[in-house]
Amino acid sequence: MHGVVAVDDDTAVVAAAIAEELGLRGNPVAAARAARDKHRQRQLLAAAGVAVPRFELLTIGADPESVARGAAYPCVLKPLRLSASRGVVRADTPAEFVAAFERIKRILEEAGCEMRDAGGAGHHASHVPHPASRSILVEEFVPGREVAVEGLVTQGALRVLAIFDKPDPLDGPFFEETIYVTPSRLAQAAQQEIAACAQAAVGALGLREGPVHAEVRHNDRGAWLIELAARPIGGRCGAALRFEARETGKGKGETLSLEEIIIRHALGMDLPTMERERRASGVMMIPVPGAGVLRDVRGVGEAQAVPLVEEVVITMHPGQTLVPWPEGSRYPGFIFARGGTSEAVEAALRAAHARLEFLTEPAD
Repeated sequence: MHGVVAVDDDTAVVAAAIAEELGLRGNPVAAARAARDKHRQRQLLAAAGVAVPRFELLTIGADPESVARGAAYPCVLKPLRLSASRGVVRADTPAEFVAAFERIKRILEEAGCEMRDAGGAGHHASHVPHPASRSILVEEFVPGREVAVEGLVTQGALRVLAIFDKPDPLDGPFFEETIYVTPSRLAQAAQQEIAACAQAAVGALGLREGPVHAEVRHNDRGAWLIELAARPIGGRCGAALRFEARETGKGKGETLSLEEIIIRHALGMDLPTMERERRASGVMMIPVPGAGVLRDVRGVGEAQAVPLVEEVVITMHPGQTLVPWPEGSRYPGFIFARGGTSEAVEAALRAAHARLEFLTEPAD
């Protein structure tokens, strides 16, 4: 074996353990675990002075009414391990806090998620259960524009590959994502603050090698780290990124995908000078239209024909159940577009989405 690459949050910890055992390029196991655990991540980031929301860890045995009376609003309640914003709920009042707490408890019971931590030193130690399935993190809600940062870490130094704008406000009560567009339209100073925040988070967690995907909010107080994962962007969204690679002193070289860059890095290969393609690009994670069993999707051809749209991919099949957020975490499909500006790409994604019609019927 010459390299190991993680594709999601769980395998990031496994990949770190394999790399450590075989002497391959990778992250320390403790760092990968910290990135996987939202509470431990918060602790390390806060201790290092990284701007993060105020937070408190609760168990599902807590009295939500009592906690709600002392909470600061607005706040966000979330599980420790679930991904894609599943189970993440904003509360603006004590009544909403109690309702969110009980709803997340049910989601955790359904998910059956349980994280395991190594007891003692090193990953060879015996494993003991960590009660992720019985814990809820409560955080201050941070207002502002949210972006996604895609990067590659080499010897602890973060190289930002792309900053994606999220033009649809993520203000709650649930946090289903929709459009990612790059390059970002934020001011250059704001982008520099975002990159510095992500680098500080990488250092605080002790990540050393490999891809990272971060969610950062920016407001008049600067950049705030919301989440950082030791993996690339999830699902099919990586197809929104292409890079132009060239050897020093030569003309235009080959075009590389995000996955090719990550694999080359894991193998210890020299990466050529590269820049994200000059065109703007974006992806829409198609919103779940509502609860029900999917029967058909119409208008795919019309959506595909929208100028600048490259591909419309429906990933759910007839007979599968659509589950909205916060219980859900799966999108019915993706739309990809490229064009001269981020504004044009965003408009194309919205136009294509408007041509889609999802036919559903109630679930049993």
